[in-house]
Amino acid sequence: MTISVEEEINVDFPFDYEVTARDVINYTIAHEKFPFEAEINLLLTDDIGIRQMNREFRQIDQPTDVLSFPMIHYEAAGDFSGLEADADNFNPDTGEVILGDIVLNADRAKEQAEKYGHSQMREFAFLIVHSMLHLFGYDHMTEEDAARMEEVQRMILEEMHILR
Repeated sequence: MTISVEEEINVDFPFDYEVTARDVINYTIAHEKFPFEAEINLLLTDDIGIRQMNREFRQIDQPTDVLSFPMIHYEAAGDFSGLEADADNFNPDTGEVILGDIVLNADRAKEQAEKYGHSQMREFAFLIVHSMLHLFGYDHMTEEDAARMEEVQRMILEEMHILR
């Protein structure tokens, strides 16, 4: 498993965010029964950095809390059955599946933790789970898809005892 963590800003969470990110990523992978070793990149940025990316990649000129850049197209969320058919899904040097990138806005995570009345660690973990599920093909474009994704997020966080 390769989890790369980079910071564009000075990150000052009151918890070990690298350990939390790795724990949440690994738990989400296990929960979803992902059958391969994986490669994930996590970038921590601020409102300015994520606004630039949101504008460039989504044509939305405003900051957001997290962006997910999946490298794999799934027929259905969480259906990993076709991954081996495409060698481009794998890093040729490591044999790991290249799941994609997570860009997390540390400023927004702190603001949302205060707004929702829970810890910064809980909000950070939630955003990582949310993004990981996007890397597994989940989405929230329809009410049905959103309900399914929200239920999986809730289950993972509860099982990890990361509560509001």
